[in-house]
Amino acid sequence: MSQAIMDLVEKTSLKENPPEFEIGDTVDVHLKILEGNKERVQVFTGVVIARSGSGSREMFAVRRIVAGEGVERKFPVHSPRIEKIEVKRSGVVRRAKLYFLRDRVGKAVRLKERRRN
Repeated sequence: MSQAIMDLVEKTSLKENPPEFEIGDTVDVHLKILEGNKERVQVFTGVVIARSGSGSREMFAVRRIVAGEGVERKFPVHSPRIEKIEVKRSGVVRRAKLYFLRDRVGKAVRLKERRRN
């Protein structure tokens, strides 16, 4: 009974067509940011290293290198603050979590590109 109620409540917060991307993809996450009374869109570009959760609690982690430092950020898939997610390129991966990329530097961070027909 309580699970049915939870599903009903969650259904209202889910996006109708969530973006399709996979682990290893390089994505542009377009975020709406509020500065004072102005709203602007900021783009966070990086590699998707993990996905977790399900339903309205589904999250994904994006990693990128800024000024020689690794920066990771977690986003909810169904967040109203995310305007869109663009897939720039797809990487060939053999695992569900790419945490091993944290230890790598320079060219070793690159993933092989997956060719799509």
